[in-house]
Amino acid sequence: MNLLAPEVRANPYPYYAELRRTAPVSQVDPGGFWAVTRFDDVVAVLKNPQLFSSEGMRRVTCPPWLEDAPFAHAMIVHDPPVHGRLRALVSRAFGPTALSRMEPWVRVLAESLADRLVAGQTVDLIEAFTRPLPSGVMRELLGLDVSLQPFFARWADDLTSTSSVAPGDTERMEQIRSTVRVARGHLSQVLADRRRAPGEDMVSELLSARVDGQALTDEELLSFLFMLLIAGMETTIHLLNHAVRLLMERPDVLGRARADRSVLPKLVEEVLRYEPPVHGLMRISKEETELGGVRLPAGSWMLVLLASASRDEARFPGADQFDLDRPGPQNMPFGHGIHFCLGASLARLEARLGLEALLSRFSSILPRGPVAWNLSLSVRGPRVLPVELVPG
Repeated sequence: MNLLAPEVRANPYPYYAELRRTAPVSQVDPGGFWAVTRFDDVVAVLKNPQLFSSEGMRRVTCPPWLEDAPFAHAMIVHDPPVHGRLRALVSRAFGPTALSRMEPWVRVLAESLADRLVAGQTVDLIEAFTRPLPSGVMRELLGLDVSLQPFFARWADDLTSTSSVAPGDTERMEQIRSTVRVARGHLSQVLADRRRAPGEDMVSELLSARVDGQALTDEELLSFLFMLLIAGMETTIHLLNHAVRLLMERPDVLGRARADRSVLPKLVEEVLRYEPPVHGLMRISKEETELGGVRLPAGSWMLVLLASASRDEARFPGADQFDLDRPGPQNMPFGHGIHFCLGASLARLEARLGLEALLSRFSSILPRGPVAWNLSLSVRGPRVLPVELVPG
């Protein structure tokens, strides 16, 4: 099975279900990775970094052709004890105090973007709303100059697609290398500026953070900025995209959410389970082991399919049904164990406030053209989302 084939990309869930039924741990294309599809097996892998190493993430984020790979020193490619040190240094930036400070600003941004949307004609909602919202939040969180925001989309598109680059596609490789050079130059300048003149932003906090007297190195700082900027944008963009698509397909859910905004947190949780932005995480087995009835040699590259686990019938009754009243929260889409996503609460906040802004201004959202899907083994979402907004 090729997970990047157009028919699979358009709707991977029947293919995931077939794997869960017949070959829950099996090799897939591209790359020949061992796909892990059942909920219990996914949890077993993510909870055991001693056996299933996060070094596997290097396979998709740091390919050999990408010099100075931006995620080479990020938490996502490290196991304990390095991972614990990095997480301790950056986790304080995502605490309840930081989120409560951000909420009024995120609300204002969501409402101002929604006010600019034009009703009665076709718009690409990604370009007009679902990308500018998380892009603006990341810019504010990091204290970046507004002139950098137009670059974010290109950086995100290129840096999340390294896993889909064909071995001989030297033109695409050079395009991504060029993007990394440009982004690294901008972010290095941001670090230099904050060292000269610290502000009230996350970059300044990270520069001054210490654990047992130890600070982040420059390479660790750059990798974290890349990770936060790209992961923080892409996951929230596609969480919003999937939520809007589901509202278009289910007028009953749209009507209920418009009538009672208190259901929006539950709506976000079920979207996370039913259509999660993050589909796969990479791991590598450190020694020979058995998983799902399959003997895996040491050094096996594994693709842990969070999106399949979230539709596992053994864990979620009626897993293929969107159920607004399903008990939550749904944490699997944000990973499990030591690598549980630090930005989960921020992503939920942005999605809730973004949907609130849309539902308070528009009575319905109509599809107006085909969806074009991105190509990535880690994140799945539309590249364009043509819609027509109906005021009300």
